[in-house]
Amino acid sequence: MTETRPASSITLSTSAFPSPERSGAQVMCEALVREKVEVMFGIPGGAIMPFYHAMWEYRDQLRHVLCRHEQGAGHAAEGYARSTGKTGVCVATSGPGATNLVTPIANAWMDSTPLVAITGQVSSAVLGKDAFQETDITGITLPITKHNYRVTRAADLPSVFHEAFHIARSGRPGPVLIDVTKDAQQARVVPDWNVTLNAPGLPRPAGSGPREAVRQAARLLANASKPLILAGQGVIISGATNELRAFAERTGTPVITTLQGIGAFPEDHPLSIGMPGMHGWVHVNRAIQECDVLLSIGARFDDRVTGKASTFAPRAQVIHIDIDPSEIGKNVKVAVAIIADARLALLALLEETPPRDAALWLGNIRDAQATHQHRQPYLRRPETTELMPHDVYAALNAALNERGGYRVVTDVGQHQMWAAQLIEWRRPRTHITSGGAGTMGFAVPAAMGAAIAHPDETIWAIVGDGGFQMTNQELATIRQEGISNVKIAIVNNGYLGMVRQWQQLFEGKRYSGTPLTGPSFAALAEAYGLRGFTIDRIEQAHETIRCAWDHDGSAVLDFRVEREANVFPLVPPGSSIGEMITREAAHA
Repeated sequence: MTETRPASSITLSTSAFPSPERSGAQVMCEALVREKVEVMFGIPGGAIMPFYHAMWEYRDQLRHVLCRHEQGAGHAAEGYARSTGKTGVCVATSGPGATNLVTPIANAWMDSTPLVAITGQVSSAVLGKDAFQETDITGITLPITKHNYRVTRAADLPSVFHEAFHIARSGRPGPVLIDVTKDAQQARVVPDWNVTLNAPGLPRPAGSGPREAVRQAARLLANASKPLILAGQGVIISGATNELRAFAERTGTPVITTLQGIGAFPEDHPLSIGMPGMHGWVHVNRAIQECDVLLSIGARFDDRVTGKASTFAPRAQVIHIDIDPSEIGKNVKVAVAIIADARLALLALLEETPPRDAALWLGNIRDAQATHQHRQPYLRRPETTELMPHDVYAALNAALNERGGYRVVTDVGQHQMWAAQLIEWRRPRTHITSGGAGTMGFAVPAAMGAAIAHPDETIWAIVGDGGFQMTNQELATIRQEGISNVKIAIVNNGYLGMVRQWQQLFEGKRYSGTPLTGPSFAALAEAYGLRGFTIDRIEQAHETIRCAWDHDGSAVLDFRVEREANVFPLVPPGSSIGEMITREAAHA
């Protein structure tokens, strides 16, 4: 992550401001410019109107994207941040505007996304008096932000904004909220930009970790007969993908990547074996259960990875590299802890770890893969005329890896797991999804944010018909902003599919609240001025994807797939990852 330049090295246009005095709202805009913010996503309202009034004067330096819902604005800022590594910015007014940001703030918190949310607040004279659209947004977001501020004095704005951006992007990234009262935005002040950070509670920037811990980890790995690397999103955040590859190749260690770590290690590499956890492959989960040393880098041992934590990796000595000390030992017992930046820790490990060969162990994993993976029911064409989900992913995978120049944002549900399993991911920040919070409605606005950040790339949003109907109003934003590089693939099965699958497998096929109707999504896209396609046959899939990709504009592709196809493998709730359902009424 890139630190900001000193304030003195940033040139601001002052022709419109003959006096050094500024309104608080102008100070907010200047602070954003100083933090090198280029785009923000939001919706105006009463308590934030002074900021929007000042924004007009900075329109050549700050782009504002008018979203249709504050949740969409927050997710768009997340998509921008996740695809670039920069800090995303979203803006809302007080009351319902601010509370509509709670979901994306929580999502950013769970997924370690650098985000600054700016909200307006009622004037300080009426705080605590239930004024119109007053809500205690700092209290509401306290558990889901790295830090938050309520600013009642314009003079405090320069230091607050500088601290907020530093906190959002430093260490383990995350969301920060700045709530500014309306009178603080309106007050006049001569801003003091000679600010120093006042954040004593922040940990110091992590180095490579204690050298003795690094040496101890190197000794464990050197003596291991069945070593395994578990790579999480921390590898991507720290820019450590090259170091991870170098270390894996030096030691011959097989690599697995978590859902959020997808792209940290290329899946066409001989040492890549796939994704673990609830919907991971059988051979990957079995490798975890058999390994004797597990090196986890930038992963937090989420329950969707571990299954029943007490049974996870029972034979392994665990080495845990993480920049956040609170994650060490939280879910899984650790033999060696290295509290450090992932890249610096890997560089230190490379210095301490001799070359070795784990070919026999890798061969055993590949044998298990050959035994189990081909049994997956959707890896081969069934006897049906229905468009199957795997038909869609085969066509998408072929197009993505033939053309390049893409990023994919997935929503939450069956389609998300199929995408993780069936697309061959090769580059960091090309797979963006909602992980820890599991937020339906994430994909469409997040894809919009990524598209603005990368106008020369094609951004694919893969979404279910349920999640699409939660935030599809942002199609209007895509149209108004002239965004031409978003292609939305709806895997439409007429259900809340993942919930229906659990109802089928664990609740006696009682499909309560899961059958789902919707409009003609292609017609809806056309109504918004976008291109719309409906696909219900396998022979249409490749051609329609090609047509949509080549179309000079954003598009919606409605893939109407088999309604009751399921995602396998599946670890049942409360079970060990060694106990997997691979198809209906069958266990691995």
